Amino acid sequence: MNAKPIFSMLFAMAPVVHAADLLTVYGEAAQGDPVFQAAKAKLEAAREKIPQGRALLLPSVAVGANTTYNHFNTTLSAPVPGLPLGGNGSYNSNGYNVTLSQPLFQMQSWIAYDESKLQVAAAEVDFQSSQQDLILRAARAYFDLLLAQDNVELVAAQKKAISEQLAQAKQNFEVGTATITDTNDAQARYDLISAQEIAALSDLEIRKRALAVLIGRMPGPLDPVNPKFEPALPVPDDAQKWVDAAQKGNLQLLGSQIQEHLAKREMDRRRAGHYPTLSIVANYGQNNANGGMLINLGTRINSDSIGLQLSMPIYQGGAISSQTREAAANLEGAKDALESARRNAELNARQAFLGVANGMAQVKALEQAMASSQTSLESTELGRQVGVRTSVDVLNAQQQLYSAKRDLYKAKYDYLVSELQLKAASGTLQLSDLEAINRALH
Repeated sequence: MNAKPIFSMLFAMAPVVHAADLLTVYGEAAQGDPVFQAAKAKLEAAREKIPQGRALLLPSVAVGANTTYNHFNTTLSAPVPGLPLGGNGSYNSNGYNVTLSQPLFQMQSWIAYDESKLQVAAAEVDFQSSQQDLILRAARAYFDLLLAQDNVELVAAQKKAISEQLAQAKQNFEVGTATITDTNDAQARYDLISAQEIAALSDLEIRKRALAVLIGRMPGPLDPVNPKFEPALPVPDDAQKWVDAAQKGNLQLLGSQIQEHLAKREMDRRRAGHYPTLSIVANYGQNNANGGMLINLGTRINSDSIGLQLSMPIYQGGAISSQTREAAANLEGAKDALESARRNAELNARQAFLGVANGMAQVKALEQAMASSQTSLESTELGRQVGVRTSVDVLNAQQQLYSAKRDLYKAKYDYLVSELQLKAASGTLQLSDLEAINRALH
């Protein structure tokens, strides 16, 4: 029986593992990251503040009911014509009442309703910030894992090259064409790269676990960055324009502005505790009794009323004044937080701009450095063959080449993340920006 067709069929039936790209990782993170899910739940909870604030301005209706068992024992001190001299008995009484209250003037309730709108606006900004944060965390975890994989591959390649140099140094020493110094130096480098390999593998496992925290599973293969990817300057290529955009759209700054406004309204609400309140109050009730102490006759009393109820606080132990001072202090704190957010927005925008601009220059410089290191290695190997260079020189040239490659990979990943950070600093980071970064992987 020919086994080749069977193996071909089994290979065709085996599942093909496709590498995940950045958008796929983000999509899984949006579904599986507990931090982002908690932010969504927090937003849904905050949206209920508006119905709760509106309820303070709407009518309230309350229903009450009662039933009572009554027992009596009477003795008359003087006879009454037609009535017994005394006796005992029992009867039941019950009733119900309905009360309607409609606020006409309650300044605290109106301010509380305004505050509820601000609280929802703050929650919306916080959720947008959590979305941007998820994009940044997903991208950073993705590229950190790629860099860890690159480091493992580079260390393995370097270890292989050093192993070959060590074997050759030992052989040359045995035949007398090299000194023990070359062997010892190659052995030292081999031992060092072995330790670096252990560290690289450990870091790779950590980066995998870090991404797993986001997506809820251990990641598989990831799409690498296209070698033909070319970084570019940010548009517009003006740091001040990005700072101006951040002063208008930075989400942390917007959130601080809302918090300051909310602190102002809270102080107004606390101060309004001194104001009078006016409400319409309507009441309807019915009370029934199936007997009495003297006459065993049933009774029913219906009552209804409507009127205005005015309440004027005079003194509450100084609580309102204390709460007003507390709110004033919180307002000062909110103003300071706003100023801090404004300064941080400017700083973050400038840092992110420099990260993109300098990142592009660094990538181009490292590309040239890697090309020069490759040429240097080739020349050093040729020099060793003709006797003008040693094995140590070759090892140094190899180390320089691998270091240039590692630095280049890291610079590319940092540049891509810096692009997202610049958009986040200006408050304009969206999924479309992640899609643009994702195109650099293909």
